[in-house]
Amino acid sequence: MTDAVIRVEGIGKRYRVGQRQSYRALRDVLAGAFRRSGKRAPTDFIWAVRDVSFEVKQGEVVGLIGRNGAGKSTLLKLLARITRPTVGHAELHGRIGSLLEVGTGFHPELTGRENIFLSGAILGMSKQEILRKFDEIVAFSEVERFLDTPLKHYSSGMGMRLAFAVAAHLEPEILLVDEVLSVGDASFQKKCLGKMQDVSRAGRTIIFVSHQMNAIRRLCQRVLWIDEGHIRVDASSHEAVGAYETAMARGSRDKSQASRGSASRTRFASWRIAKPDGEDPHTLRSLDPVTIRIALEVQRPITKAWHGMALYNHEQQLMWAWASQKLPLDVGEYALCHTFPMLPLRPGSYTWLVTLYDESNNQVDSWYCEPEMIVAAESYQAPIDQWTGILNLPSNFEVKAGAIPLAHPGNEHSELDEPTQKGVNSRP
Repeated sequence: MTDAVIRVEGIGKRYRVGQRQSYRALRDVLAGAFRRSGKRAPTDFIWAVRDVSFEVKQGEVVGLIGRNGAGKSTLLKLLARITRPTVGHAELHGRIGSLLEVGTGFHPELTGRENIFLSGAILGMSKQEILRKFDEIVAFSEVERFLDTPLKHYSSGMGMRLAFAVAAHLEPEILLVDEVLSVGDASFQKKCLGKMQDVSRAGRTIIFVSHQMNAIRRLCQRVLWIDEGHIRVDASSHEAVGAYETAMARGSRDKSQASRGSASRTRFASWRIAKPDGEDPHTLRSLDPVTIRIALEVQRPITKAWHGMALYNHEQQLMWAWASQKLPLDVGEYALCHTFPMLPLRPGSYTWLVTLYDESNNQVDSWYCEPEMIVAAESYQAPIDQWTGILNLPSNFEVKAGAIPLAHPGNEHSELDEPTQKGVNSRP
């Protein structure tokens, strides 16, 4: 036996394409009987979730990521017992709170106060719980002024804040949350995320679905990447989100590269990290000076070429960019060399983008360099993912006794007493 509070084994959900889930009248039953007596139409099925197995321990915060239609919300509905699995089963031990659709149980003709009690009861809260948390719910929602106004007069944002406030103040052992951060302004999203962090710090288990990778990184320690109904990656948030973002970026780049063609008069042919030791030419393993070489084949001369180069991380953030003007390029082969004193990048995958324009400002070639550059240098940052920044820089740290003296003209660089502690942040 393990200490898992969620155990999923081989679960799957199959739907019939085009099937309508509704109540059937007698005429529908009779019509169906006549149809069955004749020629039957072929049946088409689709597996929204298939052969998914995993365990979640008490207190874990697990994120679910993936494309639209990958099966994330279906999996959450299976866990919440909203829909029944076709195969497999899921065991959940503890009180379950699900926030799958913000606003469940709200009625437009009732006031905000009345809707708090109605929605709370539907979500499983007792009247005593609602009364005990009523003031907290109202304060969180920020709709106290309109508490006795019918909900139909609320703006969509006000109704959403009230709905989330009710659901967020449940006290379940397991909380299932689906895309609550996809709506609302930035301030509200930050508030929602903070509330979920409070829930996680209380030792409750959370499964969180979102397309916002920064929120996933901040809240979750572990992430499941769902792809076409299957678990493609089950790993730490840093590893799983990085793999997902790299795959998404590569798909976008592949679409862009498909129109590049192969008969351009001038073409970027290859790239490499200039290394005399024969190591992998696409992997950077240190923060030493480095030269990036781009092979360029010129089939027709350009009198005044414009060359640009940029570096992107796997989140498609621009890390660095540069451009050179008026390059005379005759027919032949060239090595465009970019030398850096160091590339202080955190470990991960990166992509160089190189471009070339002619004297008339027409694009000659644009290439997302393949393969990607892998940075495998030592990390000089905090081990906690949410405190991992863009730059990866070593630094010296000292603790010196005594107060910091005021700067005087000509004495700006005066030293304090001898350091009592000293170190390099090789691994904070």
